[in-house]
Formats: sequence, C-alpha cells, structure tokens
Amino acid sequence: MKRLISIIYLALITLVVNGCSSSGPTRNDAADVIDKGDAASSVAKPYDSSAIQPLSDPAATSLDSGKIIYFDFDSYNVDEAGRELIAAHANYLTTNPAARIRLEGHGDERGSREYNIGLGERRGQAVKRILELLNASPEQISIVSFGEEKPVDYGHNQDAWRQNRRVEIVYVDG
Repeated sequence: MKRLISIIYLALITLVVNGCSSSGPTRNDAADVIDKGDAASSVAKPYDSSAIQPLSDPAATSLDSGKIIYFDFDSYNVDEAGRELIAAHANYLTTNPAARIRLEGHGDERGSREYNIGLGERRGQAVKRILELLNASPEQISIVSFGEEKPVDYGHNQDAWRQNRRVEIVYVDG
C-alpha cells in the first residue's frame, strides 16, 4: 500500500512540475525578435553597419519613411526591414546620447482590448531590446502601448489591419 501511495505521489509531482512548465516559446530575447529562420544563425550574423544609412535628424524624418515598424498578425517578431530601420535609429541614439524616443505600440481591432494593449507592449519591448543590443541606452527609450485605440486606418480588412499593427518611433524632448 505504501508503494502504491509513493507511486501516486510521484506521478502527481511529475504532473504538477510538467504542468507548470511553459509550453509556449522560451524567454530568449534574441529569438523573440527574429522573424523567420533558425534563431541561432540569425543571431550569429552581426549587422553590417556599413549598409546602414545613418539618420541625420530622425525627428525630421516623415513617419511613413522611417519611423514605423510593422508586424504580422498576432506577432511581435521584428522582420529584416524592421531590424534595419531600428539599427539606423540605434546608430543615431548612440551618437546622440541626449536624444530620447518613445516607442508607441499598436494593434489591429481584432482581439480584446486587454490583449491588444499587451501585444502593443510586447512589440515595443521587442524594438527596445534590439535598440539596446545595438548599444542604445535604456534611459533613452520609453514605451507606451495604445493597443487598438489609435488606428491609422479605420477599415475592417487586411490592408487596414496591416497598417495598424505597428510600433511608431517618436522622438521626444529630453
């Protein structure tokens, strides 16, 4: 009888331990921001800083041409185009330590308000991690999530939703 109780107890402990483990993605900052492909090979490739066009004054850059990173549906992975844009801003921030930015995370109208606020926050955090990996100071960066509350396009279709899934980089005064 004691042996049966011991086996049941051990089985319960195993179930509890396995049940508490995460079945989702593991917390790996580099993998969180990689869009496609093998995370190890993507992380191992350093940015080619010679290919990055430096920003002379990002505050003067129009939003459409250099301050918005777009995301896939229900994702906070940054694609290659987004990483290149972020690298240019990181370069500007590292050479201008007084510069400050606010990362404004947004989502489309699908999903609950709470979920979209959280997703906007995760998108902002993904952009911030890349900026920090590229030597921007954490003190230069703040994040706010608007979720679905500030759409660019009020349509209810794929094109509108694609425009609304974004992080906007906003340069702010000190």
